[in-house]
Amino acid sequence: MGGYLLRRIGLMGLTLVVTSVLVFIIIQLPPGDYLTTYIEELRAQGEMVPPERIAYMREQYGLDQPLVMQYLAWAGGLLTGNLGYSFEHSVPVASLIGDVFVLTILVNAATVLFVYLMAFPIGLYSATHRYSWSDYGLTFIGFLGLATPNFLLALILLYLSNRWFGTAIGGLMDPVYLNQPWSLDKALSVLGHLWVPVVVIGTAGTAAMIRRLRANLLDELHRPYVTTARAKGVPPTRLLLKYPLRMALNPFVADIGNLLPQLVSGSVIVSAVMSLPTTGPLLLRALAAQDYYVAGAMLMFLALLTVAGQLLSDVLLAVLDPRIRLGGGTRR
Repeated sequence: MGGYLLRRIGLMGLTLVVTSVLVFIIIQLPPGDYLTTYIEELRAQGEMVPPERIAYMREQYGLDQPLVMQYLAWAGGLLTGNLGYSFEHSVPVASLIGDVFVLTILVNAATVLFVYLMAFPIGLYSATHRYSWSDYGLTFIGFLGLATPNFLLALILLYLSNRWFGTAIGGLMDPVYLNQPWSLDKALSVLGHLWVPVVVIGTAGTAAMIRRLRANLLDELHRPYVTTARAKGVPPTRLLLKYPLRMALNPFVADIGNLLPQLVSGSVIVSAVMSLPTTGPLLLRALAAQDYYVAGAMLMFLALLTVAGQLLSDVLLAVLDPRIRLGGGTRR
């Protein structure tokens, strides 16, 4: 296991280096840069920008350097924790995205917890009570969750939360706590607003996981080893939890590597509708304004989540399923 982890960590490092090169190339593909867009906006407003000021700003932001030198400076900053400077907001990137990352991780960690806590008992019950009225009812609710657009559900829950609980519409906290330091009252306000985006973002994922767990578990319950265990008198609950459920979890553990970045990047529309201060809307604004230090830092954050999730998936699969060998070979 130790050698496997070392190889995987080395592969993670190489993957992140290649990803950083691709990210830098992609964010440089649009014509011009932030200063070009900014100067055009000033000229559209009738303001004249002296060439000396343009040259000074390019030198100040390092935009007069060759692309290779710009990449090395940016990548070196990522390694040392210096994420660069936001052109649009005129603040260091670390201070701009610090609270955004905290709130994004909070929302998505709560969403993952909600999805698993809801999906596993429902999927387990539905599989063990196949073709019952409760199974049909849960199946209908699952299809309804898959068919309902997240942004529509967001609008409905925003209205109901404001009507029934008096929660301020949109955002993750009451307006009075915006741009204020963290305190107990601010944390309680965040928790009071958190349930709406968690339910909205997690509904589709919960419905999909229920259907997958039910199908996988039904497939395992008809395997010969289950029939043999029943014939030997293994108690039903012990048999279900120790063997079929354990094997049915393989696809979910394997999906952790995709789940983490998808939860961060896949809720952009919901975040825009609900005015959530998360990474999705900020990334869109950074890409539109060619604020590439902000965009690059956030894209690398998603890449880090992806490779870390894949490593976690592989290790958990090896622990969960004894049929999986870390070396990739077959033992005789």
